[in-house]
Amino acid sequence: MLSQAIKPHAMQVKGSAKMHRFANPTRFLRLVSAIKPWATGVCLLTFAAGLYFALFASPPDYQQRETVRIMYVHVPAAWMAMFCYAALAAASASALIWRHLVADMVARATAPIGAAFTLLALATGSLWGKPMWGTWWVWDARLTSVLILFFLYLGYIVLNGAFDDASRGARAASILAVVGAINIPIIKFSVDWWNTLHQPASVVKLDGPAIHMSMLTPLLLMAIAYTSFYIWILAIRVRAEINTSKIRALQIRRVTASDVPWNDS
Repeated sequence: MLSQAIKPHAMQVKGSAKMHRFANPTRFLRLVSAIKPWATGVCLLTFAAGLYFALFASPPDYQQRETVRIMYVHVPAAWMAMFCYAALAAASASALIWRHLVADMVARATAPIGAAFTLLALATGSLWGKPMWGTWWVWDARLTSVLILFFLYLGYIVLNGAFDDASRGARAASILAVVGAINIPIIKFSVDWWNTLHQPASVVKLDGPAIHMSMLTPLLLMAIAYTSFYIWILAIRVRAEINTSKIRALQIRRVTASDVPWNDS
C-alpha cells in the first residue's frame, strides 16, 4: 500500500521536474527554436486558407448578409484574447510560486500580444455591432468584461515598468494577472448569466456546434492561424527577452568588475 501511495507522488515529482527543466533559459531557447518554424508555417498556411474560405467560399448570412464576414476576424480574436490572458495568468502564477525567470519572460512577452488581440476583438465587435444593433457600443456584460480584460492587459504592462526595482514591478504585475483571471469565466459565461444583446455560444456547446460547416471551417482555420501566430510572435519576443537579460547581466558584471580596486601587493 505504501508503494502504491508513493508511485503517484513519484510520477508527479517526475512530471514537475520535466516542466522545471524549461526554467533554464538555454533549454527554453532550444525548445523555442524547434517550435518557431512550425508555428510560422502553420500560421501562414491556415491564415491564407482561412481568408479564402471566409471571403469567397463561405456564404453570406440570410439576415446579416456580407457583414457576417467580420465574424471570421472578430470571434477568433476574442478567443485569443482570453487564451492569451489564461497563458499570462498561468505564467505569472509560476513566476510567483517557483520564481521561474523564463515564466516571467513568457508573461511579459504575452501581454502585448494579448492586448492586441483584445483591441482587435473590441474594434471588430464595434464594426459588427453597428449594422446589427444600430450602435457602435452597448454596455452589456460581454462587451464590458472584454473591455475590462483590455485594461487588465494594460495594467500588467504599466506595472511591469512602474518601479525602479524590476523585480518589484514584475511581482506586482504578476499578482494583478493572477487576480484578474477571475474575469475569464465572467467573459465566457456572461451571456448565460445575464440578459445581454450579445449572442450565446454557437461553436463550443455540449450538443455540438450550432453553426453550419461552411461557416465553421473558416472560423476554425482562423483560430488555428491566430494561435500559431501567437506562438510565433511569443517565440520571437521570449528570445529577445532572454538575450536582453543576458546583455544586462554582462553589463552588471563589467560594472562590478571595474569597481573592484586593484591590489598591487
